[in-house]
Amino acid sequence: MARIIPNLASQKARRVDAMNQREAEKVFREGMVSVLDQIAPADWIVTPNHVQFGPVFTKTLFVYTYPRFLETNWLSPIINYDITADIAMFIYPLKSNEVMTDLRKRVGQLESTMHIEQEKGFVRNPELETAVSDIEGLRDVLQRGEVRLFHYSLYFTLYADSAEELVTATKQLESTLGGMLVYTKQALLQMEQGFATTLPLADDELLITRNLDTGSLSTAFPFVSAELTTNEGILYGVNRHNNSLIIFDRFSLENANEVVFAKSGAGKSYMVKLEALRSLMWGIDIIVIDPENEYKLLAEAVGGSYLNLSLNSEQRINPFDLSPLLEGQSGEDVLRSGVILVHGLLKLMLGGVTAEEDAILDKALFETYALKDITGDPASHKNPPPLMGDLQHVLENMSGTESLVRRLEKYTNGTFAGLFNKPTNFDLNRGFVGFSVRDLEEELRPIGMYLVLGYIWNKIKNDLRQRILIIDEAWILLQYEDSARFLYSLAKRARKYYLGLTIISQDVEDMVNSQYGRAVVTNASLTILLKQSPSAADRLAETFNLTEGEKYMLLQADVGQGLFFAGLNHVAIQIVSSSSEDQIITTDPRQLLSFKQNQIAGSAPPDSQT
Repeated sequence: MARIIPNLASQKARRVDAMNQREAEKVFREGMVSVLDQIAPADWIVTPNHVQFGPVFTKTLFVYTYPRFLETNWLSPIINYDITADIAMFIYPLKSNEVMTDLRKRVGQLESTMHIEQEKGFVRNPELETAVSDIEGLRDVLQRGEVRLFHYSLYFTLYADSAEELVTATKQLESTLGGMLVYTKQALLQMEQGFATTLPLADDELLITRNLDTGSLSTAFPFVSAELTTNEGILYGVNRHNNSLIIFDRFSLENANEVVFAKSGAGKSYMVKLEALRSLMWGIDIIVIDPENEYKLLAEAVGGSYLNLSLNSEQRINPFDLSPLLEGQSGEDVLRSGVILVHGLLKLMLGGVTAEEDAILDKALFETYALKDITGDPASHKNPPPLMGDLQHVLENMSGTESLVRRLEKYTNGTFAGLFNKPTNFDLNRGFVGFSVRDLEEELRPIGMYLVLGYIWNKIKNDLRQRILIIDEAWILLQYEDSARFLYSLAKRARKYYLGLTIISQDVEDMVNSQYGRAVVTNASLTILLKQSPSAADRLAETFNLTEGEKYMLLQADVGQGLFFAGLNHVAIQIVSSSSEDQIITTDPRQLLSFKQNQIAGSAPPDSQT
């Protein structure tokens, strides 16, 4: 029987080779650039009372005592301070049975101390009596399982650009917490450990804890609104939670669409005009469909264009205008889009059509364009487009169109002739452009708004630039399915053309009762809710998932106060304006009358003096 004896020399040589290889790899790695090398500061100076890395000074403080009672949200003032700070909380749950054992021993010690003092004839010690009472009360609730006990650590690390700023921030923090009987100390000689403790590493290197029960611990959680401000954008107002500024760029969201809801007189048009005025300063074009001439003064003040759409107006829009050919589009696509737009307008004008009439209109529209030699060939789109009268002539030569011709004749030769039967005679300028439909008859107002929207949409697709389209009293368009569908399509496609759509309405019911209006609301990334009436508050709370406190806030809000939603974040807002802005955008009849009287007084000749 043979026995195999291992070669010990070869094994030792392999171990030596492995050690040499690991040492070589270690030396090689030391010469490589790691992630730590990328993020490490150029210098790191640790002193007894602060740490400096690069140009930044930092200091850590810890809480060592709390008052007898803590109010809910007591950390809110610290979080809302305009200082740079990290706040770290460490919570260590304790086992109730072990706590009960310790508390029983502690009660025995305190009661023994009280008996000794009594035997010596000392006066009553309220501090000991209170401590015994508190411990006994805690033992009762722990035994019943109503609360638990925790070790709790709270640390603050402040940052500043200079040692002087750091001292000021430290005094401010100590003073604020001291006013609530929450006392802090600086982590002297442990500043490096304090800085590491407040890093997001979940490593408590200071281990300065205090006992808190469940109720006391819950008050320390900072249930406060975050600041809603960015480095770019316009000023919307003041955050009512902490008096910080709400500066935001709506085009930084998934889409730039905005909906505004408020009761009459709550300041919704005021807010939107203020937003438009400030957006102009950033080079954003503003387009407004104005049902009440509220934007005329603003247009004149900023040197914009304001077009009055009415039967007596000189400005006209031809609904048969075709949009320019875009990249990736064919001539047939452009022609088909033009036909669809006119088709929807005709349904509004004719008061609805049957299925048979709908098919006749579709065929007649293509034949109307063919009369002007406009086909799917893009070169033919340079020909002058047809007019509404041309469509009537085509219908007159088709069978089964008698009813359509009679209803259409009102817009070509009847009462409303001229408004839809003339070529377009103006262009969409840069800057501020307003379209007034106030002087249109009530019957024509939704038709006029639809016509203007179609014209604006064709222009927007041709010239890509940053724009905001404001539709005041949008409920007018939602009354009819075709105009509501067009508004829904506009909201869905606006983002692709660098357009932000702003929808203003008094009642949320007008929007959510329509399937298209509800889709417009849910797809808007920016929502502003101002003062509401009690009848609309419940539906509004249901639509936007408001809490009872937020609903109550909207019911009790003053003019210009409400909630500002940007994506998933929202804060309470107070709309603010300067005196010069207020004179331009106000809709208060008393202010407008006062301005008018001052103008008359200023133009009158001065009284002669003897």
